[in-house]
Amino acid sequence: MELQGKKVIVAGSGVSGIGAVTLLGRLGAKIILYDGNKALTKEEIRAKVPQGIELEIIIGDLTKEALDGTEIFVVSPGIPRDTLCVKQAEEAGLTIWGEIELAYQASKGRLAAITGTNGKTTTTTLAGEILKSWYASVFVVGNIGIPYTSIALDTKEDSITVAEISSFQLETVWEFAPEVSAILNITPDHLNRHKTMENYIAIKESITKNQKLGNVCVLNYEDKELRKFGEKLEIPVIFFSSQRELEQGFCLEGETIVYHTGKETIPFVHVPELQLVGSHNVENVMAAAAITYVMGVPLKYICQAIKDFKAVEHRVEFVRNKNNVLYYNDSKGTNPDASIQAIRAMVRPTLLIGGGYDKQSEFDTYIDAFQGKIKYLVLLGATRDKIAKTAKDKGFHNIILTDSLKEAVKVCYEKAEPGDAVLLSPACASWDMFQSYEERGKLFKEYVNSL
Repeated sequence: MELQGKKVIVAGSGVSGIGAVTLLGRLGAKIILYDGNKALTKEEIRAKVPQGIELEIIIGDLTKEALDGTEIFVVSPGIPRDTLCVKQAEEAGLTIWGEIELAYQASKGRLAAITGTNGKTTTTTLAGEILKSWYASVFVVGNIGIPYTSIALDTKEDSITVAEISSFQLETVWEFAPEVSAILNITPDHLNRHKTMENYIAIKESITKNQKLGNVCVLNYEDKELRKFGEKLEIPVIFFSSQRELEQGFCLEGETIVYHTGKETIPFVHVPELQLVGSHNVENVMAAAAITYVMGVPLKYICQAIKDFKAVEHRVEFVRNKNNVLYYNDSKGTNPDASIQAIRAMVRPTLLIGGGYDKQSEFDTYIDAFQGKIKYLVLLGATRDKIAKTAKDKGFHNIILTDSLKEAVKVCYEKAEPGDAVLLSPACASWDMFQSYEERGKLFKEYVNSL
């Protein structure tokens, strides 16, 4: 879509909003940057915008005058669709795009898009590393921390973009159509935003809605919802499974990841060769292998990149061995299912640090995953009492409540014995006490390294 001279409103002045403004400025659009937070000042917002970009800034209420003549309303992923400003834009007949849709409209080349409740960052990063080993122009973007808009105009016809896409971003896609999509899993998360599990599932599955004949979708066979979804998709599906052997798809034969094409068996890598731990990471490897294999990367390049790949920061990341106690940072465990995977990856008696922002999750399965492995549950944050009650109701009583992450690390240091592990895997978002899960993870590592 041609945007030169068109009036566009960007809602939200965070990273995504500024990314959208920057791209629109390069495209010659007439920009209004809107933020409903009345505590902000125009000077603060203007300081975030690259020099040379002309725009109007509106704070507080979105006026009819601003909406008049506007064609496109670009909404940041942190702003729900039922927010007043989005409703106003819809009522005014504006086209609603997210930052992802804007970037897609402006970019060139091929696209792989990855979503799911857990494993997105690891799979996206690994797929990017595999693709970089074979192709010259590869961009890794999206919810991983690099706005898609920041590289859209740098892409060429021979570029490949790998994008991690969240459910928030999928709410506002329009023509977004990846060549290869992947949905890794769907478990309860963000229900404070999406209201029902049915809505959440539908949004995740919408990553395929514009895919056409010749495109491919990669799905987890062990997720019942995705298995059903795959059976009704009209585009080709490649399933993967870490639990059973598939007639067609990626699976395990003994300790080897293989691809059954229906005509032959193609071996990829032996699981003991991986530098990643846990069955969830075996699934992430399968998904990344499937994505990159169908995108044309030769087998030996895929295998070598997989063997060389180390865990991404904040995802069961080894931090330190102190007095034969191993410390792991899984700050990206922002929901119960993600933390369950981290708990299962532990092979030592473990002191678990949990708790954080309340996304209306339930923690029964989190506690059930302890299975005699967790020695102490050290809790902090807004959900600490809720998690503690669930644990006690299930008969687990080695619970310590703390007021800060620093205190939680100190408690674990005092309680841990040689041969134990300490795992930060909160099962909750970070927003009650931290700006992001990255900040939480970095502070955890600082506290551990200062012991």
